[in-house]
Amino acid sequence: MQFLQTPLPYLLAGISVGGQYALIAIGYTMVYGILRLINFAHGDVFMVAGMFMVFLSASLPLGLAIPLVLVITVLLGFLIERAAYKPLRDAPRMSVMISAIGVSYLLQNCALYFTGGLAKVFPQIPWISDTVEVFGAVTKRVTLITPVLTVALVIALVLFIRHTKIGMAMRAVAKDFETSRLMGIKVNSVISATFIIGSFLAAVGSLLYFTNYASVTPTSGGMPGLKCFVAAVFGGIGSIPGAVIGAFIIGICENIIKGMGWTTFSDAFTFALLIVILLVKPTGLFGEKATDKV
Repeated sequence: MQFLQTPLPYLLAGISVGGQYALIAIGYTMVYGILRLINFAHGDVFMVAGMFMVFLSASLPLGLAIPLVLVITVLLGFLIERAAYKPLRDAPRMSVMISAIGVSYLLQNCALYFTGGLAKVFPQIPWISDTVEVFGAVTKRVTLITPVLTVALVIALVLFIRHTKIGMAMRAVAKDFETSRLMGIKVNSVISATFIIGSFLAAVGSLLYFTNYASVTPTSGGMPGLKCFVAAVFGGIGSIPGAVIGAFIIGICENIIKGMGWTTFSDAFTFALLIVILLVKPTGLFGEKATDKV
């Protein structure tokens, strides 16, 4: 078992992937916290950000392509919310869930149309794509940057939610949707801001993730998206710290399993973990038990 001989590369890779999962999982947990909606298209927004980077970097300098990818991904998240979710605000939850699945397949099929189903090579980003040596283990610099950047973005997000007007509105809407609306909070603006933040973090996660896994396909967002959803549930969906911790746990365990030679079961482990946590603690590690009002 390679992990027992040289564990450091697998631990570093696990922490790096966990940070990338965390940035995506935050989008799931924020949207659920406010709308009680699982945005199944979120993983595909992550994939589309990777595709945008591939095409834009082919014709623009990376210094311009990267911020443009972030802006376009944010606009995509905003448009998805306005076109697919806002008209169904008062519809049954099943209708909204079906709409989310429809958006997911729409994004995948659009990517399939523009790429012909072929894998696209993600561009090498200077400096973060360079290889470095850490205590004898050779890895890419992005592996070291990811956890630091993830923690910094999470701290900034928590401060934003706690100390800004829109952040206070987000907490109010998450606590009681109808009462917030009656108190004059612009609920639609709050929800749009939530999708914008989630899409921005997914775009950052996409840049980091595809720097390590340097090919993008129309289905590249499927498995990472599902794993990030599991991370959000594992940590307690609706809890940002819970989603981050759940993502790091899944990323580290996944790479340890690969290091032990059980690569075939690395994905299965994630979903087995979901089953176990739902049986033992249905609300997740940091989730609060919900009470229905009558």
